[in-house]
Amino acid sequence: MKPRMIWANLASADLKRTTEFYTKLEFMENDNNNSEELTSLVFGENKFVINFFKKERLEFFTNGKIVSPEMGNEIIFSLSAKNRDEVDQWSENVKKAGGKIISEPQNYELGYTFVFSDPDGHKFNVLYWPGM
Repeated sequence: MKPRMIWANLASADLKRTTEFYTKLEFMENDNNNSEELTSLVFGENKFVINFFKKERLEFFTNGKIVSPEMGNEIIFSLSAKNRDEVDQWSENVKKAGGKIISEPQNYELGYTFVFSDPDGHKFNVLYWPGM
């Protein structure tokens, strides 16, 4: 079996705030899927979709509780950068958009990276890695 697509479903306490945060970072809204219970955004050149549902709706779909991402890390999405300067620019843009910097830009082995969380606590790292 081969999946035709892959996407992520995450919880959001405030769909409007989530949409505003990610569009300030220049991600595109996936207009086909937005509703009162969902905001959907497209990330990167490969158009990876992340759907943000109201927590109650996501719990209903999964028949279980959704944990707070602020309490730990289940997943960290990685965003690639062209160079070190772009990592630093990402950091500034995240701050301006209202995100929280978890770790400031720093050297990591051959690369350069930082980690941030969105207003709901979902974590991302932005990474420059030579040759990637």
